[in-house]
Amino acid sequence: MSTTTIRVNGKPTQVEADPATPLLWVIREHMKLTGTKFGCGIAQCGACTVHVDGEAVRSCVTPVSAVAGKAVTTIEGLSPDGNHRLQKAWIAEQVPQCGYCQSGQIMQAATLLAKNRNPSREEIVRHMDGNICRCGTYQRIVKAIERAAKEA
Repeated sequence: MSTTTIRVNGKPTQVEADPATPLLWVIREHMKLTGTKFGCGIAQCGACTVHVDGEAVRSCVTPVSAVAGKAVTTIEGLSPDGNHRLQKAWIAEQVPQCGYCQSGQIMQAATLLAKNRNPSREEIVRHMDGNICRCGTYQRIVKAIERAAKEA
């Protein structure tokens, strides 16, 4: 066990955990932020996506030691009041069915819109490749991202 300092959703946090502990479990178990989900555990589905220094990262395979001193943003930190343009677009387009993958989908999409305010449909599809929706709401996800881009 060792102490690692990370900045989660703007707040410096010290975590006592094995340095190899996946960031996902630190977020969920130590910090009790349960919006980030466990999906596959091998970085293949995207349910665990968070931002580390503004980049989308699969937290299930990222050891907490790799984010020491870095800024981590979870879905809870994207917009504490749920007012982020992607969150509003998700509701307007009725994207969620089961909702399990949605925080990872939104976090992945947020990195795209941060770098490209007006992505083409093809750019959206390419950027979102690797985030799996078991309910198959891909068309609604794309429409929501397009809607959010227009509101930038």
